[in-house]
Amino acid sequence: MTRIAIVALTLVAGVLASLASAWLSPWWLFAAVPLVLLGLLGAWDLLQRRHSVLRNYPVLGHVRFLMEAIRPELQQYFIERNYDGRPFDRDVRSIVYERAKGTDAEEPYGTERDVYQPGYEFLVPSMAPCPVPKSPPRVRIGGPDCARPYDMALLNVSAMSFGSLSANAVLALNGGAAAGGFAQDTGEGGLSEYHLRPGGDLVWEIGTGYFGCRTRDGDFDPAEFADKAAHDHVKCVSLKLSQGAKPGIGGVLPGAKVNAEIARVRDVPEGRTVVSPPYHRVFSTPRELVRFVARMRELSGGKPAGFKLCVGSRRQFLAVCKAMLEEGTTPDFIVVDGAEGGTGAAPLEFADHVGTPLTEGLLTVHNALVGTGLRDHIKVGASGKIATGTDLVKRLVQGADYGNAARAMMFAVGCIQAQRCHTNTCPTGVTTQDPRRARALDVRDKAPRVQRFQEATVAGALQIMASMGVTDPAELRPHMLRRRIDPITERSYEELYEWLEPGQLLAGPPAAWAADWKAADPDRFTV
Repeated sequence: MTRIAIVALTLVAGVLASLASAWLSPWWLFAAVPLVLLGLLGAWDLLQRRHSVLRNYPVLGHVRFLMEAIRPELQQYFIERNYDGRPFDRDVRSIVYERAKGTDAEEPYGTERDVYQPGYEFLVPSMAPCPVPKSPPRVRIGGPDCARPYDMALLNVSAMSFGSLSANAVLALNGGAAAGGFAQDTGEGGLSEYHLRPGGDLVWEIGTGYFGCRTRDGDFDPAEFADKAAHDHVKCVSLKLSQGAKPGIGGVLPGAKVNAEIARVRDVPEGRTVVSPPYHRVFSTPRELVRFVARMRELSGGKPAGFKLCVGSRRQFLAVCKAMLEEGTTPDFIVVDGAEGGTGAAPLEFADHVGTPLTEGLLTVHNALVGTGLRDHIKVGASGKIATGTDLVKRLVQGADYGNAARAMMFAVGCIQAQRCHTNTCPTGVTTQDPRRARALDVRDKAPRVQRFQEATVAGALQIMASMGVTDPAELRPHMLRRRIDPITERSYEELYEWLEPGQLLAGPPAAWAADWKAADPDRFTV
């Protein structure tokens, strides 16, 4: 039967049903209306030229688009196993939800994971476990040039901007941070009233757009920066060089999303598309980067200043280390973002194939700082898929001093991993500027969930460390984390990776580092 015949028969059936409804019972009237509508839909499908499937299969072709639309939900709820979902599997999502609600997060009957699968990692327990510390340790952020150091929690809210997140989501995250005594990174979207109102500690991050401290032509405004950085809730200031989701490119906020409130927070014109360039205006060399971070610290009144990056070239990071040595100043902290991505939307090519994963990124930064004798002055934060106590302990073993979580914190306020963050149609009100959708997120309910999740996750990490015979994160060592290489072979991180000694690059770099160290130029970002 041809397409035309299908549509014609549908139309005829609809018309006849409509005529019959004039003298038949109301029941037939209800049957006639859908037939007419289906006939009209079939005619439209046949005549439109955009979708070949619909032209060949009018009406029925819509089933294909329906199945495609609900594929993520079908995959997540009915097909994927507890441990193999992406980006976060069901086991991880469940433990976050349970901890946020304050319910038990324990599982019976043993692990579902294949512990003999290559890549499986495990932490090494001790035959002499230690008591779990009664209060979690904090990390002192502040080098020799910092006048107002800050004690950072072991786990904090990672960078997420107002605009990307709804106002209610920001309020809930900051309310949880205020109640739990940990920090929230503002993201590069500016310092909004929603970050300030609940009273939580803040790391104010600025990016290439200098939102919230920019001139009319998009340059950095030192006076506005100094004024806002002086706020009591701002504990640290951070310069974003790149992010794991899309290292090396900027972002675009469509004009339709730039309402009056976002325009005011970001210092941009209302209703106009805002483009964050991929590069900074305030520096173009490693030396200028180091000087600018020092200037941020000075403008903030001596608060800790640092930068965040997704690691790329080891040679370029070594050039920054050389610039620190020659300038005689260092950032107070460096946050390493992993190529695993985060809450920011990005082109698939960048999300899948650009940037260094967090493990190797952390090892690069940690070893470079140790090898140049700078590690004692600079604290290292890890940002990338930290959702459980195990995740946090692993990152501490790999060289971090503390961790930041973004997507896990979103789970704590109700995110269901619908992966519609960039569409303004978030079903739980977390990543939307639609007031109707955002109102679904109740701040009074979600803020305590953020606090409970952070508290339980840090407690889990401390419990794991105690089982390893460690009472302080500084006591963790690379041999305490092991990875399976094949079904019969496993190695510790001490064996798998090279670990530099303090000052080793200055005294005589090992062969694997020699070429990069020699080529690193503090006055040029050498490719």
